Amino acid sequence: MSEAPRKKVLLSGIQPSGNLMIGNYIGALKNWVKLQDQYDCFFILVDLHAITVQQDPIELRKRCYDFLALYIACGIDPNKNTIFVQSHVPAHAELTWVLNCYTMMGDLSRMTQFKDKAKKHAKNINSGLFTYPVLMAADILLYQTDLVPVGEDQKQHLELTRDVAQRFNSIYGETFRIPEPFIGEKQQGARIMSLQDPQSKMSKSDENPRNYIALLDPPDLIRSKIKKAVTDSGTEITYEESRPAIANLMTIHRAISNEPFESLTERFAGKGYAPFKAELADMVVEFLKPIQARFKEIRSDKSELESILKAGAEIANARTQRLMRKVYKKLGFIPAG
Repeated sequence: MSEAPRKKVLLSGIQPSGNLMIGNYIGALKNWVKLQDQYDCFFILVDLHAITVQQDPIELRKRCYDFLALYIACGIDPNKNTIFVQSHVPAHAELTWVLNCYTMMGDLSRMTQFKDKAKKHAKNINSGLFTYPVLMAADILLYQTDLVPVGEDQKQHLELTRDVAQRFNSIYGETFRIPEPFIGEKQQGARIMSLQDPQSKMSKSDENPRNYIALLDPPDLIRSKIKKAVTDSGTEITYEESRPAIANLMTIHRAISNEPFESLTERFAGKGYAPFKAELADMVVEFLKPIQARFKEIRSDKSELESILKAGAEIANARTQRLMRKVYKKLGFIPAG
């Protein structure tokens, strides 16, 4: 009897910092839900990454549970996917140290995200912030990952991961699978911009909460944020790169409604921004309503959330221990008794 073909491994993660928002759903969670039947998916709450910026311990712990509950509320099935907290799997830190020894300082110094984060956190430019991409490489390589969904801001990190894996493999023989970027169906809405600064990507850790719509924002707050979102000169509802503010709001609308831009332009011809924003606000409120209700139900059962994380960590630890034994043997370490 022949074995079932190996499913390709797809891995992604989100830092448990800030508030999960509509941009995370449209750019990541929505796609994860679509992919969970096709791939062997590992979805990580990357808490080790989060501490490159100092966190409130109580808030960090709470957000990990909140994010897990939101993952499930958005449609990610813990029975089909491996969901776990990064710090529950020691191999992430172990492999990071090994890979640090095969990552060049020059490569890390060219990482644009380090430069950006160093500007934002000038009083806390720690070595973890500098070697952050090596931990990301370890996250990916530990699971012999085939595919990694990446946005524009993470492409450099995946390229570094590939370089480090190839460098290690060239010295010690085939050890790590070389991951590829996951390119899904091209669709508008993968990149949602700030409501107040449409030249910047919407961020869940933005210091100004008016810049994003959190998945758990109450209806009145959602309506207020959309009503006060910046707009461009002119009043026509048209999708043009030269008018990034209205283009961003149209992108959010299309990502939820699937209504083509052309149809939106026709429906709102001559009506101006106010009616469009009102419809968008109502749509977002209705869209988030079942997610928020499901979140409350899931979040109230902490023991179930702990059970899901424990099960995920057991699978992840079993997978990574096999890989680490292989890595340590190639390095010449004495096997543990």
